Amino acid sequence: MSEIGFSNLTWDQVIILDQVLDDVIPIHGRGNFPTLEVKPKHIINVVKYQLIEQGIIVKDTRLNGSTASYILASHNGISYKDLDVIFGVELPNDQGFEIVRDVVLGCLLDFLPKGVKKEKITLKTMKEAYVQKMVKVCNKHDRWSLISLSNNTGKNVELKFVNSVKRQFEFSVDSFQVILDPMLEFYNDKNAKLTQESYPVVVAESLYGDFQEAMTHLQYKLISTRKPEEIRGGGLLKYSNLLVHDFKPACEEEIKTLERYMCSRFFIDFPDIVEQQKKIESYLQNHFIGEEKSKYDYLMTLRGVVNESTVCLMGRERSQTINMITFLALKVLGEHNVLPNTDSVTCFYQPTPYFVSEGWYPPYYITGPPPPPPPPPPPPPPPPPPIFIQPYPPVHFHVPNGMV
Repeated sequence: MSEIGFSNLTWDQVIILDQVLDDVIPIHGRGNFPTLEVKPKHIINVVKYQLIEQGIIVKDTRLNGSTASYILASHNGISYKDLDVIFGVELPNDQGFEIVRDVVLGCLLDFLPKGVKKEKITLKTMKEAYVQKMVKVCNKHDRWSLISLSNNTGKNVELKFVNSVKRQFEFSVDSFQVILDPMLEFYNDKNAKLTQESYPVVVAESLYGDFQEAMTHLQYKLISTRKPEEIRGGGLLKYSNLLVHDFKPACEEEIKTLERYMCSRFFIDFPDIVEQQKKIESYLQNHFIGEEKSKYDYLMTLRGVVNESTVCLMGRERSQTINMITFLALKVLGEHNVLPNTDSVTCFYQPTPYFVSEGWYPPYYITGPPPPPPPPPPPPPPPPPPIFIQPYPPVHFHVPNGMV
C-alpha cells in the first residue's frame, strides 16, 4: 500500500506472525479448573465468527502493541509478553457489550479439555475461573471493552473490542498494528500452504502516522511521541519503562518539554497520592513479571523524571510523590533482597516522628550521585632526626664505712 502510515509484511515477517498465531498459550484456571491450551489463531477466529453470528459487525481484527512490534522487528531483540488483539466492532448500545462478553465466555467453554462436563458450567463460572480482568469504557470519545484472560506467567491474552477510541498508542514504537484478516482467511482454506511463493498479503499500520519513521525508532530504540498531553497518564510510566530498557530520546532538545507534558497529564489524571501509588504498583505488577530485579531501576528512573520535570505541583505535593516512589523502591529492595549500586546512590536515615505520623512515608532518602570526595590531607611533617644512645662506663662512688 502506498499510504505513508502502512506497509506490507515481508515473507520473513509473515513467518514470525504465523509462529505467534500458532503458538500454544495456556490460560490458567483458578481453583480446580483445568488449564486451557489455546492457539491465538483459533480463539481469534472463533470469537470473530461468533460475534458475526450474533449480529455484531466486525470491521477487522488486529494484533496491537508489543506483539505487532515483535513481528516487525524481532531480529532487533524486541520481545513481547501480552498477546494484545483488537476487534474493530460496532457497539451502538449497552446490549452490544453484553453480547461481546457472553460470546467470549461461551468460546472458552469450547476450549475446555475433553471429558469435562460443560452442561452445568455457567458463563459466570467461566468468568470467575479464567478472566483476569474486564474493562468497559463508554464516554464521548471512547467506546470499547477489554477482556483479559489469565496466564500465571504474565503472557495474558487480551481481547479488546473497539467501537471508537481517541488515542490507541503512547509512543511511536508501540503504535504498530498488524491486520490479521488475510491470515485468518488463509488458515480457513484447508488446501492452502504457507510458502514463499504463496502467502497472503498482510498489512501493518503505524498509528503514529509515518510508518518508516516509526520503524526507524523501533529498530534503533528511539523514544518519540506526539501530543503526550492526550495520553491518559501522559505516557509517563511507559516512558520510564523505555528508558530502563535502553531506549533513548529521538530528539534531546524536545524531550524535556515532552517530560513536563507527561508529568502534568499524569498528575491531572491521578491527583491523589493514593491513586498515584496504586497506578504505579499496578504497572509494576503487569509489566515486570520475570523482571523483578529491574523494578528498582525503573522506580529510580521514574523518580528522576518526576523530580526534574514536574512543574505543576506545589513543593509539598511534589515531595510526597517523590517520597512515595522512594518508598516503593526501598520496598522492592526488601522484597527481593537486592542491594543498590552504592557507587551512584547515597542513603540517609532520619528516624523522626514527623514522617512516622504520616502513616507510610519512609524515614529514608535516596539521592545520587554522591558528592565528590574531600581533597587529600596535607603530607605529614618530616620525622625528627634519629636519636643515638651512647652507653657510658659505670660510675662507682666510694662510701666510707659507717656512713649511711
